[in-house]
Amino acid sequence: MNKVMEGAAAVVPSESARAGIGDRQGLLARLMIAPAIAYIVALIGIPFVMAIAYSLSDVTTGDPSVDFIGLHNYREVFNDPVFRLSLKNTVVFALVSQTLVIVLSRILAMALMKDFRGKWLARFLVMLPWTAPIALGTIGWLWMLDSIFSPIDWLLRWAGLLGAPGDLLGPMSNLYWLGEPVLAMASVVLVHVWRLLPLATVIQLAGLSSISRELLEAAEVDGATGWRKTLEITIPLTLPIIGIAFLFGLVFTFTDMTVVYVLTRGGPVHATQVLSTWTFFRGVEGGDLAQGAAISLFLFPVLAGVAALMLRMARRAEVT
Repeated sequence: MNKVMEGAAAVVPSESARAGIGDRQGLLARLMIAPAIAYIVALIGIPFVMAIAYSLSDVTTGDPSVDFIGLHNYREVFNDPVFRLSLKNTVVFALVSQTLVIVLSRILAMALMKDFRGKWLARFLVMLPWTAPIALGTIGWLWMLDSIFSPIDWLLRWAGLLGAPGDLLGPMSNLYWLGEPVLAMASVVLVHVWRLLPLATVIQLAGLSSISRELLEAAEVDGATGWRKTLEITIPLTLPIIGIAFLFGLVFTFTDMTVVYVLTRGGPVHATQVLSTWTFFRGVEGGDLAQGAAISLFLFPVLAGVAALMLRMARRAEVT
């Protein structure tokens, strides 16, 4: 009897050793996550390490040899007035555009929560800017903001706001949207808001849809008005979702260079230059790979902080 039991015990480990991959959860988890890790290492990790190495060297497109020179590039970048202006423009551009995106997406999401005829068409039109390629959409805005043929100027002249003495916007027949510093920055912010508004609206719609109808109906029974429900119920309950939408928008704004590059190329006189475009102009078009890498690394602490906040807010929203 003992020999039979010993034989059975010897069979069990051999069968468990021959168990399939699907029965070994730890190994299966590692295999499933391996492609994502390889993707991150190949497309993010290696370029990041190369950027650090380049920023500490004197490498250029004409001389690809990597010679270590320490923090010289960072000192040069700090002394560059265009860099300081780009850093300021990046912060202003990001904060102003994302504040407008959050406010407008909230209003739009609340409107789309209502029942009305053509609701599906309205939602479809709202999503169009996000589905269109950003370069093509920005080229369309480049025509709309043209200093001679702009349809926006035509509408302003038709409304009596432009083109005659005493008009609100002045007697000139056209506004130089991309030729004056203030108007150029306003144009860049406008196009970026137009671009990111659909994503923020969808996120806010998801947050509003998660609020219990019974809670809103109970507030109405207690006599809560629309503004009171908004300030005391919907905004507090969807605040983590709003924060996530804001932080996502910040990441897109800090890293995107298409809008500025297509509309103004950083002009006039660097008035709309941001860190992403200045990195491209110095590192790629200018051929100074070392300084381009040094400029790009100034984005890393900001984006790392934003990513940490996103993860923290997502965790709080999940717990809630």
